[in-house]
Amino acid sequence: MESSEVNLTQVIIDTINNLFNNLFSSIDNSLYTILDDLLFLDTSIIHDGNIQKFIGNFNSSGILLICNSLLLGFLLYYSISLVLSYYTFSNIQKPYQFVFKLFLCAVIINSSVFLLEYFIDFFAIITNLIRQVGEDIINESICLSKFIEKINSNVFIDSTLNIFSFDGLVKSFTSVGLLNLAITYSIRYILIKVFVLLFPFAVISLLHQHTAWIFKSWIKMFFSLMFLQVFVSLILLISFSIEINSSDMLSKIISIGAIYTLIKANAFARDFIGGFSDNFSNISSLLSRNYFKK
Repeated sequence: MESSEVNLTQVIIDTINNLFNNLFSSIDNSLYTILDDLLFLDTSIIHDGNIQKFIGNFNSSGILLICNSLLLGFLLYYSISLVLSYYTFSNIQKPYQFVFKLFLCAVIINSSVFLLEYFIDFFAIITNLIRQVGEDIINESICLSKFIEKINSNVFIDSTLNIFSFDGLVKSFTSVGLLNLAITYSIRYILIKVFVLLFPFAVISLLHQHTAWIFKSWIKMFFSLMFLQVFVSLILLISFSIEINSSDMLSKIISIGAIYTLIKANAFARDFIGGFSDNFSNISSLLSRNYFKK
């Protein structure tokens, strides 16, 4: 009787281990190839065919046509306000100041793709420089896929998985962390494209003092999103410089810490320089401070 109970318990444990082993293997094999593509971005992100169509050009279609129309609308609004100011004696922006700002905004808006290319390329160059320095010193490719592969090969030598052991917990955390990273970087990828499309509208906000905070917020958020890949490159550089092996418990703890640091990198970068937050109370607070202030 006791023997059958032991056998049944072992069968359940083996089944659970087998299920989790298949799940974690599927996660690892599926995400290895896409993590680096999602994280290390360059100017190709704005050369997507649909993005180019959305942006359009200044005289035929797309966001640039809308923004140029808005500039004409602002010019008409200012002209009417200027005429009325002579009768109401209200203080408005001086004509030469407004015309200069309007001209500067028009130039920036119609050079959006060119300026965004340089901005994104700046972060791509810094990222590649950090990775190249790491490769020259450590003789390993500094990327997420190689780092996860290093953890799996040096920490989890045994192909069997025991989910109820410490190694099993470490492996679980690593695979779940890998999935978390993929989701986080996918959201970042989408947000960068959104902010690329919002750039011309953010520039227009500079025409009025009560909306200028929109452009400042755009700069901070977009900088934070792009800075993430530089910050992660530094984390990977340090992580690769640490020896990891299966016989050292400290190595396993450090590998968990490295994965957790990569997961929290976005929060660390946001706390360091500010940027996009998923806390909607912060967004409403930002609106109340900047737009509704007297």
